[in-house]
Amino acid sequence: MEHPLDNPVYNALISNNKNLSNGNEQAKHFADDVAPFVGLKDNSEDDFNQLYELLPYDRPGVFIKHIEQEIPKDWNVLRAFKCYQMVFDEPAVYEPTAEIVDLTHEHVPAMLSLTQLTNPGPFLERTIEFGHYRGIFDGEELIAMAGQRIHAFNYAEISAVCTHPDYLGKGYARQLLLNQAQRIQAECNIPYLHVLLTNERAIKVYEGIGFTIRKEMYFYVLQKK
Repeated sequence: MEHPLDNPVYNALISNNKNLSNGNEQAKHFADDVAPFVGLKDNSEDDFNQLYELLPYDRPGVFIKHIEQEIPKDWNVLRAFKCYQMVFDEPAVYEPTAEIVDLTHEHVPAMLSLTQLTNPGPFLERTIEFGHYRGIFDGEELIAMAGQRIHAFNYAEISAVCTHPDYLGKGYARQLLLNQAQRIQAECNIPYLHVLLTNERAIKVYEGIGFTIRKEMYFYVLQKK
């Protein structure tokens, strides 16, 4: 049986992210202003055809799979890259040194500004609707944050982990990661995340906290020809 995280987007869109799901039984996607991710039930040619009918020409879709995927000729592959998929299987314990606050829709401009500066991955106007975004402020300025994204059955992804460059080295990312992991575990779910294979600094942070590599995952940024 396929592991839920081998096809995380589709499994999220039929389970805990169902409220954000668009599409049909074979092909699903998030709204344009929530996230660019798309999911296919079986990754068959017919599934790709269904997705082709769903997405507009100017809308890229990010497809994730645990093995290399042959992409049908009707699609342009704008970018292809690999990430480690890492899971957290130990109790999340930490002592906060900074106040961690819940982020709401009023904070979206600050969240967009921080993610545009640090580029932790796609963050859009309605990405906050995944829920559970939390951050650290210096006065009125948002200086670090993390949240939740692809929630496939009992696996909840930690995402948008970022710190303003002027505040690196203070342990804020570690505190936010463990705060998220603690919240996820309290809901009887398992924390996981994705990180580029080339992002050695982040990988060391995650491994230092207790995340372990589950698998290499293939990411494809697709657009209709």
